[in-house]
Amino acid sequence: MNTTRLEPMYEAPLSIPGNGNGSGNRSAKERESLQILHQKLIKMMDLSVLSKMKSDEARRKIREIAEGVVAEEAMPLSLDARRRVIKQVADEILGLGPLEPLLADPTVSDILVNSSKTVYVERHGRLEMTDVTFQDDAHLLHIIDRIVSRVGRRIDESSPMVDARLADGSRVNAIIRPLALDGPMLSIRRFAVDPLKMEDLIGYGTLHPTVAELLTGIIKARLNMIISGGTGTGKTTMLNVLSGYIPEGERIITIEDSAELQFQHDHLVRLETRPPNVEGKGEVIQRDLVRNALRMRPDRIIIGEVRSVETLDMLQAMNTGHDGSLTTIHANSARDALTRVENMVSMAGFEIPLTSIRAQIASAVHVVLQLERFDDGSRKLVSLQEINGMEGDIVTMSEIFNFDRRGIAEDGKVKGEFRATGIIPTFYDRLQRRGVDISREIFDPRQAIAEDISYG
Repeated sequence: MNTTRLEPMYEAPLSIPGNGNGSGNRSAKERESLQILHQKLIKMMDLSVLSKMKSDEARRKIREIAEGVVAEEAMPLSLDARRRVIKQVADEILGLGPLEPLLADPTVSDILVNSSKTVYVERHGRLEMTDVTFQDDAHLLHIIDRIVSRVGRRIDESSPMVDARLADGSRVNAIIRPLALDGPMLSIRRFAVDPLKMEDLIGYGTLHPTVAELLTGIIKARLNMIISGGTGTGKTTMLNVLSGYIPEGERIITIEDSAELQFQHDHLVRLETRPPNVEGKGEVIQRDLVRNALRMRPDRIIIGEVRSVETLDMLQAMNTGHDGSLTTIHANSARDALTRVENMVSMAGFEIPLTSIRAQIASAVHVVLQLERFDDGSRKLVSLQEINGMEGDIVTMSEIFNFDRRGIAEDGKVKGEFRATGIIPTFYDRLQRRGVDISREIFDPRQAIAEDISYG
């Protein structure tokens, strides 16, 4: 056996966490066995060779060697306990250690590590504390470094905040000392292995089939759209779902700070920003990528989220023939979303009159969707609004559909209905010209599109 050793970043004794559902920690024998097994494997294996293997092959190799060590040491473990210990060691060497059971749980949508001893998850829209722990801050920092280094990023005292992603596209944010006073913190926003479809959103009560029909028509008719909402309201999920209705054959360019969109198209070009290096050079921001994308013959430009000066270039792209562009924005209402766009355009450093900025917004953006997460954890499309134009120096908007909240049902779920406001959007004629056949009756408020029921 090759005994060349690659010094790992972390070799402290490990602990086996619980299963993440409050079942309690493993036995003392398992803990002791894990520590012995981990230390022996580190000494025996060539990690540089192991890192070049495929994941399945590397895990099989670790399992073979670990089973030999367990037998040699005559560890007093049951068959199930032996399997758990060996899996934990493989997770520590190849994966993300104590986080692996949570990442394998399809019901977990968010993993929130507040400290090495405190880990929460979100399931079905509600936060739960787990019994998962790290050995200490150094162990947690080692896992964070492993995540960010895989996507070419770094985290240290000179750069104590970082955005990254996992191999499956899940969004990661980490922050360490001196900014995080209680030690390293990690937030992971999970994405489904199998991307959600429109039918899933309807099933979850996020929107009604009638609204879904209109949204698919809006995408096919190449209207520019902003998806607005607070944190965790499902903006990126909605963007992913709507992208599935972009016709094949169109050239799509996506621009993100940390690549997380899950588009299923053949002609897709993905661009990602780059932070500055150790010398503070080499930074590439979203604005640079938007400008470059205009030279790449795009049919549609999709910006994962507008946060800063790239908003001006996005508006100009929408106004210069790149119809059908989409983006998301953090805002509490559709009107607030436009205000945030104004503010971000002003940050670009050009002395553009406010009236001119609003005129650009009114000309570029056709539709604003507002998403909201309710107290019961459900996420819903609460408003679909059309931008009509300008009246004086004010951008005018018309609400086409909304979610009318009626209270809380006995089971704690939000109770309400999706309804039309009775306004026929001015873009309806454009839908018809583009061959999108949608009946005008869907805009009639007398045609109830959902009964007064609760959605979950």
